[in-house]
Amino acid sequence: MAWRLVPILMLAYVLAFIDRGNVGFAKLQFMGDLRFSEATFGLGGGLFYLGYSVFEIPSNLWLARIGARTTLLRIMVCWGLCSAALAFMTAPSHYYILRFLLGAAEAGLFPGVLFYLTTWIPPSRRSQFTALFMSAIAISGIVSGPLSGAILGATDGLLGLKGWQWLFLIEGLPSVLTGIVIYFVLADSPQTAKWLSAREVAIITAELQSEANTGQQQRQHHFAAALRDKRLYLLAGMSVGLIAGGAGIPLWLPTILRGSGIHDSLTIGLFSAIPYIVAVVVQQLVARSSDRLRERRWHAAVPALLCAIGWVLLPQALGHPWIAIGLLTVMTSGYLGATGPFWTMPSLYLSGTAAAGGIALITTCGGIGAFFAPTLVGWMTTATGSLTYGLYSYGAMMALGAMVMLMGTSPVRPAIATPPAHELRLAVKQHADS
Repeated sequence: MAWRLVPILMLAYVLAFIDRGNVGFAKLQFMGDLRFSEATFGLGGGLFYLGYSVFEIPSNLWLARIGARTTLLRIMVCWGLCSAALAFMTAPSHYYILRFLLGAAEAGLFPGVLFYLTTWIPPSRRSQFTALFMSAIAISGIVSGPLSGAILGATDGLLGLKGWQWLFLIEGLPSVLTGIVIYFVLADSPQTAKWLSAREVAIITAELQSEANTGQQQRQHHFAAALRDKRLYLLAGMSVGLIAGGAGIPLWLPTILRGSGIHDSLTIGLFSAIPYIVAVVVQQLVARSSDRLRERRWHAAVPALLCAIGWVLLPQALGHPWIAIGLLTVMTSGYLGATGPFWTMPSLYLSGTAAAGGIALITTCGGIGAFFAPTLVGWMTTATGSLTYGLYSYGAMMALGAMVMLMGTSPVRPAIATPPAHELRLAVKQHADS
């Protein structure tokens, strides 16, 4: 399943993060060409998450009804076209509208994949799968930086277009093609996967059912009931800090590197890959430790707190390139290290429709935080002429989210349950009969 599902899902998420984050590199050119202020840039950066938040829950509830293939086709084609259209913006209003539409188009991708994995992977193994999927964030950072820097430098003036225009076109349109490929390659469930034998389908079904039964008394199964569970909102508090703090990294990283004394676009792109190369290793190690120890809360909170410390210390590194890169590496490693354990936590409390809607609600709250954060940072940067207070605000959100999650949730260990042999034989027989 790992080889069949994760690569194509990772490719989708790599493209998503490239298309949502490449505005940070395009900013190095279009701010002067279009005469945008830092406040304008920050508001547009945040509007992506507002559009994402508005449509996230409906998208995920609809995915539970129509399946992942159709949902991902719709999401990827729409967001690829919106991203490419940014190449032709000429005014702040164009920037605002297209960033909002980009977020609305991508809404449901991340929580949809998390819900999709719950229909394939049992809870005791889910952190590693989740972290493997989310390593796409690090991969996108490794790929996007050098690629974006090279495009900006190599295409500027080609066919009468600026480098930042080519950046949006070259990095946006592949998402459309990938969405079409996913529709024909992905299977909506183990039962519809032609590459699984009857025995393999039975093993997956029996193991999922067995682990679900083990923990069902602690879990909400209906979305309406989940809305009355305070744990949902405490996880949403962590989501605000994690998504907002994590989203700030690609959005401001090129600006931070330029402020530290690096000016060439390609060099900025190459250096921006360093934090992600280290982070992808840390991310997998934390996830494996979380699964091995069957512990989620501290494995999510400690990396998030390290990221917060990095944000707070970063203003002292402006003007010192290697110190800035070191702190960016700590921040990126902490952010990505927290993702695998944290995003498996909702499924410990929720299942069924509650899981689809609950995961979407948690990410929606995070998206709202990610809307306000860059808007506030852009306004403060314009008002004060310095990025310092904006960096402090990111650190505060990350730290507060981790503390809220730790203090408000109790430890829940993922169940490990192996289906008895007679259950497995019966499941295989029933599948064969059907």
